[in-house]
Amino acid sequence: MRFGLRRTFKNTNMKFNTRLFITALFFLAIAGYYGCKSPGSETINITPDAGTAYKLGDVVPVKASSSAGTMPDSVVYLIDSIRNTSRKDTLAARIKTDSLPCGSRLVTARFYKGGKVQEASTNIIIKAAAPPVEYTYRVNKVYPHDPASYTEGLEYHDGDYFFESTGLEKESYLLKVDLKTGKRLQAAKLDDQYFGEGIATVGDKILMLTYREGKAFVYDKNTFKVLSTIPYTWGREGWGMCFDGKHILNDDSSNRIFFLNKDTFMPESAIDVYDDKGPVNAVNELEYIDGKIYANVYTTDNILVINPKNGAVLQRIDMSNLWPMAQRPANFDNDQNVLNGIAYDKKGGRIFVTGKKWPHLYQVSFIKK
Repeated sequence: MRFGLRRTFKNTNMKFNTRLFITALFFLAIAGYYGCKSPGSETINITPDAGTAYKLGDVVPVKASSSAGTMPDSVVYLIDSIRNTSRKDTLAARIKTDSLPCGSRLVTARFYKGGKVQEASTNIIIKAAAPPVEYTYRVNKVYPHDPASYTEGLEYHDGDYFFESTGLEKESYLLKVDLKTGKRLQAAKLDDQYFGEGIATVGDKILMLTYREGKAFVYDKNTFKVLSTIPYTWGREGWGMCFDGKHILNDDSSNRIFFLNKDTFMPESAIDVYDDKGPVNAVNELEYIDGKIYANVYTTDNILVINPKNGAVLQRIDMSNLWPMAQRPANFDNDQNVLNGIAYDKKGGRIFVTGKKWPHLYQVSFIKK
């Protein structure tokens, strides 16, 4: 609404009415302010400040207090909306972090007084307790690998063959590959608009992601026939996958690993990957080995060993010079065709790694530096 003064007023009356109008507005504003918030109202404050970082195993002092100095009947503290502890005073509660997952954790205080409750929230960041233990590698054997395969997913299966998925538009395949020769035993090509990504084998089915197309394909493991197409909506992009025997693990270009239901292929939970410095992004091709997650870090020569319960990086394996630069063709695209692909022969205890369009697949052991 617009307010104005009639132009027929004399100057003196105009000044008087203007002052009266401004005064009225002032008192209306004051009345409105106190109508929304009384002078005696209070707020609940919580510490630590949002974004304060701690390491797994630290004890975090969390304190809720009233701005008016009111003592509570009780204060209940929650972590990610789950009750953690309580107090009957405003002294700091001690929150243990050893059982929490890494990442940002929501801390909420519920302040109870006289049958009423007020809430205040903050967040803390949980990082790995210690730096990753540094490892290197030993090459035990070298096998041929198809240099036309832009490797995205790699899985070993009894009978000395791999299921392998490849990427790039017009070059994306689901493959069955012979270990000793590197030759394709079976192939299913994706339509040209799809960029293939990681795979996971569950029973007699293979789930294969696409990069940015928002779809995943379910194949019959034996015939490579597409059984169904499902929407992929929970991740930023489709990247790596593996199967831990209970869940399908899937990442999406960030530091997050999702745990999918093995029957519905839908997400049920997730962990965030952190070392002692902070989040580790670009977690890519995955493998599950002896209760730990092994993951390539895209565009690097690093493989991470991750605790699947909390996301903490336990070890970092430096794979530098696995395929020496001096042995690579002069026109080879080293920026694009990076280390990617981890597979595990559980019965034989063998670990295999390769890269995108690499001519070799390596059987390796990991050694502490």
